[in-house]
Amino acid sequence: MATGTERRRHGQPRLLVDEMSVVVGIAGGTGAGKSLLVDRIVERLGADRVARIQHDSYYRDRSHLQADQREGVNYDHPDALETPLLVEHVQQLKNNRAVEIPQYDFSTHTRSIRAVRVEPKPAIIIEGILVLADEALRNLMDIRVFVDVEPDLRILRRLERDMEKRDRTFSSVVKQYLDTVRPMHVEFVDPSKRYAHVIVPEGGRNIVALEMLIAQIGQAAR
Repeated sequence: MATGTERRRHGQPRLLVDEMSVVVGIAGGTGAGKSLLVDRIVERLGADRVARIQHDSYYRDRSHLQADQREGVNYDHPDALETPLLVEHVQQLKNNRAVEIPQYDFSTHTRSIRAVRVEPKPAIIIEGILVLADEALRNLMDIRVFVDVEPDLRILRRLERDMEKRDRTFSSVVKQYLDTVRPMHVEFVDPSKRYAHVIVPEGGRNIVALEMLIAQIGQAAR
């Protein structure tokens, strides 16, 4: 049987791992249902076995900019995120060390002075639209998942989320979608699908795919 290192070298998901944690990356376009998928995985495996990290927590702090300047930043480009810090944190978790996850305020585009402590656990799930687009981050993953949903459904979900949870107006959400979200999806997010081991239509609503992922992650995170 191939070892974990051998499986990774051949580009296959490493389901039986030698390290303490199995690392799972879950990507997909905005509003695809990534969070619902992760919610259901965590519910089934238990929060005591899964460390959940959102890439969105690593948006760069923009407090040095004026409010109107912050609005003009392309938050859907990979450069908007401090991914090297996320990579460092995942490495620390894999080495059985706790990390302090930054907290981001989407209404002001600034980082909070508070952070959330995350302890090492058998499974680490990294969630975000661009988690498969960064090579260094991808290389830490044992299982790579892309949630694939039609664009019209995704934009409706984005509208609902941003207006209800991020204090955004309808016009601002639509403008951002047309100016940056859709172009960056075409340039970065959708192409990252080719790095996925598993493509999941409909995210957490796909019961068959959900059960398969729970079985795979659960086996690896024993």
